[in-house]
This record gives sequence, C-alpha cells and structure tokens, in this order.
Amino acid sequence: MEVVEDIVIVGGGIAGLTTSLGLHRLGIRSLVLESSDSLRVTGFAFTTWTNAWRALDAIGIGQSLRQQHQQLYGRNTYSITSGLPTSEVSFETNAAGGAPNEVRCVKRKLLMEALEKELPSGTIKYSSKVVSIEDSGYFKLLHLADGTILKTKVLIGCDGVNSVVAKWLGFKKPAFAGRLAIRGYADFKRSHGFEPRFTQCNGKGVRFGFIPCDDNTIYWFFTYIPTPKDKAMEDNPAMMKEFVLSKLRKLPDQVKTFVEITELDCIISSTLRFRLPWEILWGNTSKGNVCVAGDAFHPMTPDIGQGGCAALEDGVVLARCLAEALYKEKSNRETVVNITEEEDECKRIEMGLKKFAEERKWRAFELISTAYMVGFIQQSDGMVINFLRDKFLAAFLSGLLLKRADFDCGKLCIS
Repeated sequence: MEVVEDIVIVGGGIAGLTTSLGLHRLGIRSLVLESSDSLRVTGFAFTTWTNAWRALDAIGIGQSLRQQHQQLYGRNTYSITSGLPTSEVSFETNAAGGAPNEVRCVKRKLLMEALEKELPSGTIKYSSKVVSIEDSGYFKLLHLADGTILKTKVLIGCDGVNSVVAKWLGFKKPAFAGRLAIRGYADFKRSHGFEPRFTQCNGKGVRFGFIPCDDNTIYWFFTYIPTPKDKAMEDNPAMMKEFVLSKLRKLPDQVKTFVEITELDCIISSTLRFRLPWEILWGNTSKGNVCVAGDAFHPMTPDIGQGGCAALEDGVVLARCLAEALYKEKSNRETVVNITEEEDECKRIEMGLKKFAEERKWRAFELISTAYMVGFIQQSDGMVINFLRDKFLAAFLSGLLLKRADFDCGKLCIS
C-alpha cells in the first residue's frame, strides 16, 4: 500500500517533534514516523542551557516547562582525586554583559509530552520503522518494516546516531569516543536538600555530575573509559551502580546517597559517539528534498550538555527555512523554459533545506569540536593534564559551556 505525504520526519525524538511543532505553528502539516511504540524518553533528563530556552520559547512551550523545573544558579567543579573544589561559576551573570544565563535540568518525559500535546492528533505514527529509501522522480519512497510505502515531497531524518536517512545521504557511522556513560535518575519522594546547582567531579579517567530537576528528583551521570572486564556490566544496572559508587569513595556521603537510592530501572548505559567535525563541513547535510537534524546530523559527546539543546535549535531553524521555501512566491515560469509547477516546488524545497544546512553547519562543527576537547581534558588521567585542569583550566572550561550556550537560533517566523 502506497501513501502520499507532503513532509515526513523520521524519528520522534527532540529534533523530530520540535521540527514538526515548528512547522505546525507556521501552518504546515507533517507526519512523524517513530519506530518505538510510544514516546521516546530514554535518558531521563538533560541540561537545558540558555540557547535551549530561547528555542523552547520560539515554539511556545518554554513557560510551561519552566514551572516544572528549578532554575540552576551556578556550577561547582571538584577533583575526584582530592575531593577538593576546583572552580565555581555563577549562572546569574553573563560575562558578555547580556541577560543572565538560564539553566535548568529538564525531565525528558515532560519535554516530550509537552511537544506531543501541542501537535495535532495523528501527527506521530508509532511502530513505524523505516528500512529503506529510494528515489521516485521528485519524491522519495520510504519502505517501512510493516510493508507500508510512503511517498513524500520532503524527507527529514531525525532518527538518531544510527540514522537511516544520514546513511542514505552518505554520512559515515558516528565514531566511538572511547567512553561509555552511565545515567541515573533518583527520586527521593521528598525534598532532597540539595541546592539548585550543577555539580561536577573530574579525574582518574572519569567524569561524574548531578543536577536537581526539582525539589524531589536528581539526574546524575558518570562517563568513563571502559576496559574489557567492564563489558560484563553493560546490561546489569546493579553492577553499574556498584561500579559508580566504587569510583566516588572520596566524595561526601551525601553525594553518594542519591546513587545508592536510584532504582535499578532508572539506570542505563550508553556508548558515546560523535560525528567527526570535518564530516559536517564536507558531508551532505541536505541533498535535494532530503536533510538531517539532531543526532542524525551532529551526534556529539555530552561534555558540554548541548546535544538536546542543539536539537531544539535545529527544529526551529529547519521549520523556519522550510516554511520560507514553501511560502515563497512561485517563480515566474514565463521567463523559465519548460519548468513545471512540480519542478518549481522541488527547487524551492531544495533551496530551503540548503539554507538550513548552511546556517547550521558551523554551529554544529563548533559544538562537536568543543565537546570533544572539553571531554578529553576533563576525563584525562594524565598527571600533567590533571594538574593543569585542577589548577588552571577548570574555570575556563566552565566558562566555555556558558559561552557556547549564549546563542539565539531566532524566532519562529518567516520573512
């Protein structure tokens, strides 16, 4: 059975739903194909920096999410080796002299539900896995696992690090960063007593941090360089918890408490992958009526907390560029020989997606490169880098996070 859709977005994650909602706000319908049978909320929570809140405000859901999450007032960094503080940065002032930074830890489930709620019924089609893509004139044919064939004028890949669409565009599989991440979500069922601050500890080849989402819940993460013997705990949350606690011996008992109370079904492990930065500049982010966004476009390590934030930016910019292209006045075909209305629309779509790619490639390049560099320095176990990081670089790296977050993707409007 062949079904025709104007715009198909593959992947119902942050980038996919943000793009769809952005298009909806501009009066354009899209269909989102999600391979899972429900909203994807894996990962529990993520840090939303100033740039993310600008994007959330652009699509009209920022205020409701602010009411459900604490604003963070600063970031403290400690050495795992000594347990001593290495830097303290306030979020309440902006070094560039602009508005104060806005930083919160947002529960992924609440964000995804907020996006889904604002979309028209039927926009997201669950249990819809794309297995192959082929050309059909000005259209793309999407073959789904259930045998359905979708024919679309515009194909947007927001299908993550293992993107089928990115592969079709010619991107290589994202590179292994040499590290794994264990993430957890602790619910105290009462006030946990921690201040609304981002706390991070570095050293001995690991990076550990925790962030309150609200008065009762804390999101924590732990990244490390695996050894062959660590493979046994990949699918064993109990072993993951014990492993993390064994690395935090010099930290205060209060810090270890929320790791200890984390339920096993609230602990996950993932491999850290990233797109080589030069592939962003040389690769095909868009080709004809196809493009990628979010992790399908620029997977990055989590060291500056910009993966989800950049996906929100992508959604706003992509919706704006595509809407401008679709609403643009049709070419004066009297002056263009043998151009049909279909060809004209195809050209406009191609230019809109190219504009998105050009607008986003340097931003993606910068974020991927910064994240990798910060991760390398923070997680190094070398004596020299450890000394430089703890004595001189900790404050610089914290400031770099704020600098990368001081970005505005613009409003959701067309000129």
